[in-house]
Amino acid sequence: MLLAGDIGGTKIALALYPERGDPGRPQAQETFSTRRYGSLAQAVQAFLGDAGGRVHRAVFGVAGPVVRGRAQVTNLAWELDEEQLQAVLGVPRVKLLNDLEAIAHAVPVLAAQDLHTLHPGEPEPGGAKGIIAPGTGLGEAFLTWQGDRYQAHPSEGGHADFAPTDEEQVALLRYLWPRYPHVSYERVCSGLGIPNLYAFYRDTGRQEEPAWLAQALAQAEDPTPVIVEAALERPNQAPICVATLRLFVSILGAEAGNLALKVLATGGIYLGGGIPPRILPFLEEGAFWDAFRHKGRFAGLLETVPIHVIRNPLAGLLGAANYGLNAMEGSAAG
Repeated sequence: MLLAGDIGGTKIALALYPERGDPGRPQAQETFSTRRYGSLAQAVQAFLGDAGGRVHRAVFGVAGPVVRGRAQVTNLAWELDEEQLQAVLGVPRVKLLNDLEAIAHAVPVLAAQDLHTLHPGEPEPGGAKGIIAPGTGLGEAFLTWQGDRYQAHPSEGGHADFAPTDEEQVALLRYLWPRYPHVSYERVCSGLGIPNLYAFYRDTGRQEEPAWLAQALAQAEDPTPVIVEAALERPNQAPICVATLRLFVSILGAEAGNLALKVLATGGIYLGGGIPPRILPFLEEGAFWDAFRHKGRFAGLLETVPIHVIRNPLAGLLGAANYGLNAMEGSAAG
């Protein structure tokens, strides 16, 4: 049996697959809150206790860099080690993948219903593909063609310096500089970043905060869903939330365009993570597309790049399973 997992800052998705199985058809699957467990091993043991089955290998996508078989989950106080997990879980082979590398492994096996196309473009056969995923944090990865299949590559591009593209974003950067020693794209383009954009509008007086919204945010454990829901469901009553999401998609578009240029993603850009599927109306308004192609002399090139939103919420789990079932002996994506 293969055990596959997607380890995020707030949730853990685990699944079991028979040998030579289909990565899209787990034998058993469950999602846990990270707050319920003190370690990955505890969550896995709880899952296996319910699911049963002898596990011979395990693959986990992890929200953080993986170096020499070790990982620190970026927005969770967990340190993971392949050898320690092998010993604690009694699994002969354990592999840790960066979470975006796991999503990259999913891209070649995504079905049509897993995607929402923002821009069809003119995909080049065998062209590189970029993945940018705003969820709790911001992850980036890419795929390159190796002649017979795609090779996935991790990165920590979400922690690169935020680069403003207009006067309002310059003001945003100035607002954040005293608050963070390093203002990365993750600080302004993720679930953690959305409250920063909201606070910028509120604290600088650019937008008024309604009393009902201030109360809702004060009572919320996580302000991001409140802001997003207000922008989508009550736009006329919460213009500050609408402005926040429009700024968010503009920044996301600019960084998606940066990624497309850096890896020459003529095969397409894929938006992963939990936020893009939730805010499709804002992604389709035009601010994302305008920011994506606003690259001077290379605007024409970017207009040929397809852009897709990954709608499958378990893409990271699918990618970890694809790696474990089809590529664990090598390093290809599928």
